[in-house]
Amino acid sequence: MKSKFVRVLMALLIMLAPLVAYPKSTDAAASKFITSVSTTSKVVALTFDDGADGANTNKILDILAKNNVKATFFLTGSGANNHPQYIKNIAAKGHQLGNHSYTHPDFTKLTATQMKSELDRTEAKVKSITGKTTKPIFRAPFGAVNSAVLSGVGAAGYGYTIQWNIDTVDWKGVTASQINTKVQANIKPGSIVLMHTGAGAPGTPLALPTMISQLKAKGYKFVTVSQLLAYRSTSTAKTYTVKSGDTLYSIARAYGVTVSALAAANKITNYNLIYVGQVLVIPGTTTTPTTVKYTVKSGDTLYKIATLYNTTVAKIAAANNITNTSLIYVGQVLTIPR
Repeated sequence: MKSKFVRVLMALLIMLAPLVAYPKSTDAAASKFITSVSTTSKVVALTFDDGADGANTNKILDILAKNNVKATFFLTGSGANNHPQYIKNIAAKGHQLGNHSYTHPDFTKLTATQMKSELDRTEAKVKSITGKTTKPIFRAPFGAVNSAVLSGVGAAGYGYTIQWNIDTVDWKGVTASQINTKVQANIKPGSIVLMHTGAGAPGTPLALPTMISQLKAKGYKFVTVSQLLAYRSTSTAKTYTVKSGDTLYSIARAYGVTVSALAAANKITNYNLIYVGQVLVIPGTTTTPTTVKYTVKSGDTLYKIATLYNTTVAKIAAANNITNTSLIYVGQVLTIPR
């Protein structure tokens, strides 16, 4: 009887061994929360959230084309269903596509599985229309983000959650003048501007020509979000999600920074007003800027690449020791001067 018990025990141990012998695979990296980019270069990303109607999409595209400006459009699956031709037009004009969910829910109230479903359905729909991906950038509906959202979105393949540092609040129906004033008063190198394509933002297409003209006069270049990210400085800055019982003082002490520095980094004027779930940027030390690299694709020319990055053919040629500007090859990695 005893030997039979031993044999049964050994069999159980053998079956359970795989469960304890191998470590669990590591979780995917959390999505990086981006509100703007730290850079001294005068670059700005115009971004547009596309909802169910997208009524002003073609007007916006025409204005951007006339001014040789590339922007980034965060697309919803419902919008792609309702106006697929508009989505096709956005992609055809060479603008960057991002994911803004399928039904525009508050992601802080979803499970990771629900987040993935929202993102995957939108990605599939947009790809079927344009042939292009929305990865790796996501914008949270309502700007609602916490650590669980960043983890879930990152696991779904979106490495960057793109917020903004200039909210035009155009969806409130404000005038073109109010929209432009908001942008001009808050612009800084590395800014991300939030606008919308829907009928609820009639001031946006009216504001754009003046906005673009005035920003150009200030020396700003217009880039897509992915191009903007290439301008980031390497920094030790981290993010922290506020928990119950936290204070700015306790968070600052935990990270070895001052309360005033923490408040300044997050534009907090009242040190007593922070809320559970708020994502704070922990200020760090900025070091050297990242290098912008571009891999030549079929059909590329130096002129096309220079236009994409708002630089000149001569500068790219000089940075890469190219003597014949007609001779570049597929797969060649170019350094893009800034």
